[in-house]
Amino acid sequence: MNKLQGKIAIVTGVSREGGIGAAICRALANEGASLFFTHLCEYDQEVYPRSVDEHWPDIFAQELRKMGVQAAHMKLDLAQSGSAADLLAEVQKTLGLPTILVNNATYSVDADFRQLNESLIDAHCAVNIRGTFMLSAEFSRLLEAEMKNIGSSHTLGGRIINMTSGQGKSPMPGNLAYAATKGAISVFTESLAAELAPLHITVNAVDPGPTDTGWMTEEIKKALLPQFPMGRIGVPEDVAKLITFLASDDSEWITGEIIHSRGGFS
Repeated sequence: MNKLQGKIAIVTGVSREGGIGAAICRALANEGASLFFTHLCEYDQEVYPRSVDEHWPDIFAQELRKMGVQAAHMKLDLAQSGSAADLLAEVQKTLGLPTILVNNATYSVDADFRQLNESLIDAHCAVNIRGTFMLSAEFSRLLEAEMKNIGSSHTLGGRIINMTSGQGKSPMPGNLAYAATKGAISVFTESLAAELAPLHITVNAVDPGPTDTGWMTEEIKKALLPQFPMGRIGVPEDVAKLITFLASDDSEWITGEIIHSRGGFS
């Protein structure tokens, strides 16, 4: 269980116990990676009012350390200008050079054409597009500079893993801004992968499908279950396993892919 031994990973959007971000951190730590995670509990509090504890990030960091890895965290709003540079500076100061980036943080508010407005569009773009794009770019520039420092004969490599939502598989009515901004991440993933391939930095995106992270009511689960041919609804650990593989050296020949890991959901 040491495929990521000595690696440092950044995971954004880790604000609560049952979320995908927490599952990703645990899976990466289980393979030996040290973790730096970000959180914005105020946002999650609005969506999951009963499952967010402002003290949880500290508790979770302790849990990760008990797995034998280093762990640190910070509050971060990716909508704020300069947040990407601030994050990378803090990671290097506390843990060292990161070579794995998981862009898990997202902003999502349901809105159909009647509800859509400029501020809602801007809020989605600020986190899902600008936040993901700038953090990926700053991370890549950091690794490129490090490679120049250590010499061209040494291949450092890196992994960028983005989260998307299967918006290319079928329409998502009632969630227009979210679907459109997640679609932008897919296009960005494919183009950035081509740019970074010479640096041996892979870029992929994962669509986990509907995942039970605490937002599903029993009615929603009952409606979704028949669409899962495997007979169960997806859980955060499902996508965490795939992301751990994509973060490892075993995935070095996979880049520019949008991977739909949905248990056959349709």
